[in-house]
Amino acid sequence: MENNNSNSRAKKYLNPYLGGVLLGLVLLAANFISGRGLGASGALKSVVVTATEAIAPSHSQNAGFYKEYAEEHGEESPMKSWLVFQMTGVIVGGFLSGALAGRLKLKVEHSPKITSRRRLIFAIMGGILFGFGSQLGRGCTSGSALSGMAVLSLGGILTMAAIFGTGYLLAWFFRKNWI
Repeated sequence: MENNNSNSRAKKYLNPYLGGVLLGLVLLAANFISGRGLGASGALKSVVVTATEAIAPSHSQNAGFYKEYAEEHGEESPMKSWLVFQMTGVIVGGFLSGALAGRLKLKVEHSPKITSRRRLIFAIMGGILFGFGSQLGRGCTSGSALSGMAVLSLGGILTMAAIFGTGYLLAWFFRKNWI
């Protein structure tokens, strides 16, 4: 009996409306405390730039992308960016949350209609498209859309409209691969 109770407890998730309110409060706190919004793609960019500077310094000094990024950050290491610390907290917090809820498992979740391999291929393709889109749009969903909308930026509003519009247009295709 106790085992069944712990399984049902492990499957409970946070109410999505409460989660949305909490995300809004975190965004408000981030703006108030640091003067900056949320974002993930900037942290990844900092890690890539730092790794490239360590592995291939001559390439880093000659490539426009890396030169521009270095000029924007001056002498300060890109790893000291607010976004790097924020994403470190997100990763550690997600890991702790999963561990405390008993959901920490190494598995590939997918529909019975597709294989784990196909699911991983879609995930990798999605990650690449996300990275490309976040560079093209000068931010990810958190940075460009949520933080942009929080300060009533037209770019943030257009980004969110594009995200939801694209999601709506592609939902049928991805649903067929999942359900």
